[in-house]
Formats: sequence, structure tokens, C-alpha cells
Amino acid sequence: MKELTVTPERLYESHLTSLPLLSRGKVRDIYAVDDETLLVVTTDRLSAFDVILPDPIPGKGAVLTRVSQFWFDKLGHHLPNQCLDIPLEAILPDATERAQVAGRAMVVRRVEPLAFEAVARGHLIGSGWKDYQRTGEVCGISLPAGLRQADRLPTPIFTPATKAAVGDHDENVAFEVMTEALGTALAARVRDVTLAIFAEAVDYASARGIIIADTKFEFGLDKAGQLIWIDEALTPDSSRFWPADQWQPGSSPPSFDKQFVRDYLETLDWDKTAPGPHLPESVIEQTAARYREAESRLTSP
Repeated sequence: MKELTVTPERLYESHLTSLPLLSRGKVRDIYAVDDETLLVVTTDRLSAFDVILPDPIPGKGAVLTRVSQFWFDKLGHHLPNQCLDIPLEAILPDATERAQVAGRAMVVRRVEPLAFEAVARGHLIGSGWKDYQRTGEVCGISLPAGLRQADRLPTPIFTPATKAAVGDHDENVAFEVMTEALGTALAARVRDVTLAIFAEAVDYASARGIIIADTKFEFGLDKAGQLIWIDEALTPDSSRFWPADQWQPGSSPPSFDKQFVRDYLETLDWDKTAPGPHLPESVIEQTAARYREAESRLTSP
């Protein structure tokens, strides 16, 4: 894995004048390099309940970039990813612009993203827990009766979700909905590779004291129709990471991800629509510390 340089402490938005800005997502700013290539900048923005909060989490974008590159390298035998081995200097010759995004920018090839998030769940938590309480199912998958919050599932399940625009909510859907949209072969390939990557990552993280309760992947198709792993890989933004020694079924465990922020927001009188509330500095600092600990546990030799 390439060595990444230290980044600015807090970056809420990037401002590069040498490249056209294509979009600002919940976390990432995407710039056009040419017809084949993009520059993806991972900022320190944080979204919760699909609302972008006004306060950045210091260093978060750099952590997400390093963790993603770690997993892309480690699990790349499952399928190709969109990252290109092109130095930032070749894309941003201006040193001032490079300094703004160094360590949090990835040069990637353009692909056509699939319109679904690929979610793997190994434990019953979050929206899956809410669905189970109502119906005994998660995304149409029947589960045994009597499961508790945070229980380990008998076997990991694949639960796709539609990808919403910024400010809207992703929607869990049944696998059949994904199959109808993508076709039987492609939908099955996405499901199978999602569960295969998840299984290997779960085993690896378990040896380092982390439970990966669930995660979401995104995929795209290149011009040849090949499935490509895109966006991010098993980060604290896209996954629930729990300390294994503090997991206790029946309650929501402490976490190394943004669940800490969600739990704080649940104590507020906020209707979970934009604009989001400001976070206390103590919550910001503790969230940043959790992201750093997740990275350290996962990537340290």
C-alpha cells in the first residue's frame, strides 16, 4: 500500500480550481480529470440519518482513504477496484492544491455505478433490527424467532438498498427487486462477491478484536461490462465496527464508527431533516478518536 501524506486537520469542502467539480456527495467531492478518470476527495464531512452535519470530524477523510486502500489491496483478489496507480502530482501540479487534499484523494477510473448499495449483515442491528421487530424478516428474508438486538445471525445475509440522492433516505429492498433491475446473473454476482468479501473481512477483523456487524459496498460496470468495486471499502462510515469484548446481545454495543454520533443525535429534539444540528466539541473529538482506533486495530501489523 502506498504511503499517504498528512492532511489538513479539518476539511469540510475541497476547492480545486484546476479541475471541474462534478458533484459533492455526503462525504466525497468528485472532480473530472478527463473522459476516463476522476479525482475523488474524501472530506471530513459526516452524514447521519442521511443528513450532512455542519461540523467536520478532524482527520476523518484521511482515515477513510487509508482504510479503503488497505482493504482494496488486501481483498483485491475478489474483484478489481476503480483505483488507479497515478500519483497526485500528475493530476494536481500546483503544490497548494495538492496540500489541500493530500492523503485524502484517490485517482480512479470512471465506471457506471450500479443503482444499488450492496449490504452484508452479520448481526441484527439498525434498520434490520427495526424490520425484524415489525415483521420477523429483514428485506424479505425470514429469520428465526426470538432474536435480540445485536444478535449474531445464523449466517450473514445480503440485503440490497436503493441509492438515494443527497438529503434523501436509502431504501432497503428485497433481492428480487435488485434482480429485476440488474438481471439474474449480475444480481447474483453482486450478492455472492459481497458475502465473500464480507466473510473474509469479518475473520480478519475478529482476530484484531473487532466485530464487523454489517457493511455496505458499491459496485459499477466498466466499458467491457466487468464488475468493479468502487467508492469505499469497509470503513467506519460504511460499516458498523464493534469492540468484541464489549458486545452484549440485547443492546446496541459501543462502536468505532459514526454510531456514536447517531446515539448523541437521538437524545436531541431533532426531526432528522436538514439542516442538521451542530455537534459539541467533545462529541467531535470522541468520534475522531473512534475512527483512528478502528484504523489502528485493522491496519497495524
